[in-house]
Amino acid sequence: MIITNRFVLLDRDGVINEDSDAFIKTPEEWLPIPGSLEAIALLNQHGYQVAVITNQSGVARGLFDLAMLEKIHDKMYRMVDELGGKIIAIYFCPHNAGSTCECRKPKPGLLLQCAADYGFDLSTTLMIGDSYRDLQAGQAAGALPVLVKTGKGGQTLSEHPNLNYPVFDNLYDAVQQLIANP
Repeated sequence: MIITNRFVLLDRDGVINEDSDAFIKTPEEWLPIPGSLEAIALLNQHGYQVAVITNQSGVARGLFDLAMLEKIHDKMYRMVDELGGKIIAIYFCPHNAGSTCECRKPKPGLLLQCAADYGFDLSTTLMIGDSYRDLQAGQAAGALPVLVKTGKGGQTLSEHPNLNYPVFDNLYDAVQQLIANP
């Protein structure tokens, strides 16, 4: 088990990779947002561990199965690794929006589980997302929510113009700011 308090938690779709209203159902549809994989490698180079916290309701909807989700994540792991970065874990909720589970964001279950598994303090941990539910999950877990304008971030900002969270154009810009002011 890795024990460190330098963690950054990332949403997947719309933060690391291009989002799609039709869902990312295959590795071929999983396309990184320019600079996002480099941002993960940069975090690692500056002593941060990175974990992904993602809702994947496409599983519950029958759009893809867990084996396909694993193939998509294998592609992400491989591409991050090729740039010298590492994602230590991916926590995902396979349930749909109507579920009463504790793992679907905006509930904090996945963030709390990750922190328990790796022994880090959420109060010093960024949760970077593109949707309002990412921010809500981060806040509910006691983390530090950050919004990026990629994916659904622009829509989130227009629907919630008075957010009191840091906002960046993309993951790379957020990481640049973090490493400049740790």
